Amino acid sequence: MADTPGTLVTTRPAPDAGFRVQPHNIEAEQALLGAIMINNEAYNRVADFLLAEHFYEPVHSRIFEVCARLISQGQLADPVTLRMWFDEDPALREVEGARYLRDLAIAAETIVNAQDYARLIHDLALKRGLIAIGEEIVTTAFDPETAEGAAQQVEQAEQRLYALAQEGVADGGFREFPAVLSTTIGLVESAFRQSGQITGVPTLLTDLDEKLGGLQASDLVILAGRPSMGKTALAITIGANAATCKAMGAAGKDSKTEKFGVGVFSLEMSAEQLAMRLLSGEADIGSDDLRRGKLKDDDFHRVVAASQRLAARPLFIDDTPALSIAALRTRARRLKRRHGIGLIVVDYLQLLRGTSRQSEGSRVQEIGEITQGLKAIAKELNVPVLALSQLSRAVEQREDKRPQLSDLRESGSIEQDADVVMFVYRDEYYMERAEPKQRPEENADRFRERYEAWAKRFEESRGMADVIIAKQRNGPIGNVRMAFQGSRGRFVNAETHPYDVY
Repeated sequence: MADTPGTLVTTRPAPDAGFRVQPHNIEAEQALLGAIMINNEAYNRVADFLLAEHFYEPVHSRIFEVCARLISQGQLADPVTLRMWFDEDPALREVEGARYLRDLAIAAETIVNAQDYARLIHDLALKRGLIAIGEEIVTTAFDPETAEGAAQQVEQAEQRLYALAQEGVADGGFREFPAVLSTTIGLVESAFRQSGQITGVPTLLTDLDEKLGGLQASDLVILAGRPSMGKTALAITIGANAATCKAMGAAGKDSKTEKFGVGVFSLEMSAEQLAMRLLSGEADIGSDDLRRGKLKDDDFHRVVAASQRLAARPLFIDDTPALSIAALRTRARRLKRRHGIGLIVVDYLQLLRGTSRQSEGSRVQEIGEITQGLKAIAKELNVPVLALSQLSRAVEQREDKRPQLSDLRESGSIEQDADVVMFVYRDEYYMERAEPKQRPEENADRFRERYEAWAKRFEESRGMADVIIAKQRNGPIGNVRMAFQGSRGRFVNAETHPYDVY
């Protein structure tokens, strides 16, 4: 080995006829390490995206790793302080570790180009990652004994590509406040031109839109409730309604001809079951009658017309069960890229699976990973994510059954990561099961009084529901009253009389 850093003999194989060396640049690695040792500020300029494993030469990876450790502890990283780490390092012993470190520092002239060197190293590392993934894809596809089908192999490849793209992302970081402020003023202007009304994805549920201003881009919206409260019905009502609306431009008028695309991940119900609910609501025919085929001639014409209207909406349903958060992210990104969707609905988050090793065996950590993943999807794709969630049984133990934030099941991370938390509550559900019976010791007048009080409350709650906005980062909380048409599986504005469809 030579005595200068520029002639370090790499531990990687040298090229020969018929052999292709993976992309790398030893000189750029040496220049960056030298810059870091003569001025540790160079490390701070590249630390947010460059990792030790991005270096091609293992010796350089070790040096960068130790530099990072020392600098993060507030210590100086230079040839003198690094000497104790590398005098006995087998990888550097042949080049006299301390001398090689000193030569690296001497050869470096400035830290001005440190970021350029680091981005080059990062880019070459991504190319090597692409090569590794490509080779594995080819090997797996050729293997006749592999257990995975072609579709699974494609999904795994997409997950690995996404993970590679996220590893040490070189974008991001601080933005100057004037630029951020300019973007914010644009949003305010857009809202002003729309008369202060809907600035997000409309739900067409008037009072809900009034409270939320529509579902806002990059927001994680949690819709929670106990079983039979109508969570799925409300979610698909919102999704179907949103798919009828057109995207609004900064001038407050249609800037695009396409409607809001809606992607629905249904982990509980099949796509056909969801379609049946949507068809029932659109045709204004009970879902039970549709399922049993109890239709009149006029009903059938309504079904055909309703199906044509629904077919024109940009709705996409994925009913794959037990989907992982990584797979959901991959499919959402693909859907956004192909169809430009404006809303994602997930029914429901407890049926998703985590993917990290840290979450294995811990349901709380797994739910935390899932909610963080859903929020990341919302921010990355710049669309609202409406995720349904179950509530704990603690609700049933209370006299007042109206849900609270503390009832969110399994993890406080749901409340923490969400931008909006809403609960669906139907008093009718509980009142129907609380019909009073006359007690043996109770006289008729007392029983009649109790029964009439129950009947009055039941009548007031019949066909009605409350959507309780318990958390909203950028807006008011409160209660929204709306009508629930149970046989049609849909929610409508409160002024719509519900009894004609019960």
